[in-house]
Amino acid sequence: MSNKLVTSEAKTNGLNGTDVVNNKTLAHLSKMRPATLDNIEKAVHQLFAGENAQEVTMIQIAKTANVSLQTLYKYFGDKQTVFHTIMDRVLGRLAVRMMDHLQGIDSVEDRLRKTLWVVLDFVDSNPDAVTVLTSVSATDIRKISIYENEELIAAFTSVLADGQSRGVLNDKVPLYVLFDVFMGFVMRIGTMQVIRNSTTPLTDNFDDLFQILWRAISNPEVEPLSSSKPSVR
Repeated sequence: MSNKLVTSEAKTNGLNGTDVVNNKTLAHLSKMRPATLDNIEKAVHQLFAGENAQEVTMIQIAKTANVSLQTLYKYFGDKQTVFHTIMDRVLGRLAVRMMDHLQGIDSVEDRLRKTLWVVLDFVDSNPDAVTVLTSVSATDIRKISIYENEELIAAFTSVLADGQSRGVLNDKVPLYVLFDVFMGFVMRIGTMQVIRNSTTPLTDNFDDLFQILWRAISNPEVEPLSSSKPSVR
């Protein structure tokens, strides 16, 4: 898959340009009917979230999505490309939403609250996608091009970097450590939410979860947050 930067529209729709798989040039996804692409996305979520994800075949994807096998090969080339493209599409929507929600917010605390809210709401709204993502190996994760997208990474790290520069977040450790703590927190919370089949949305406990995250990465010399402060959502 291509790792080049793409526009917000492309990230939302999973349009990463014309790729080459197994020496075959694929048809551009912009030529596919949106409803068809939506059906393929649903099929990927359903099949790859199952217990036998490694055994999923192109025939199964085509049948579940109600598309021809020829169409799948025409636009994707192989099973792994179907998977990576669809996951890029899903995470692309998260990236666009996050960047949109952060516009116009200056407070470090409020920006971090908004970032966490968007991620937790994504987990609540896309449990199948979370299940699928947790099954991806460390080697394959980088093949999902959104993980290499500078705009998405910047949406996260800019909040943390700004907090460090203002002395609000812990500046005794490198920026990547704060990023790892944030990602580790949301990934573990999100994964266990799905594994436990919890019926209580994570956002219902947002304030408590934010307090935990804030204590982990904030500057210990800064006055603690007031537990009575209303959520910024």
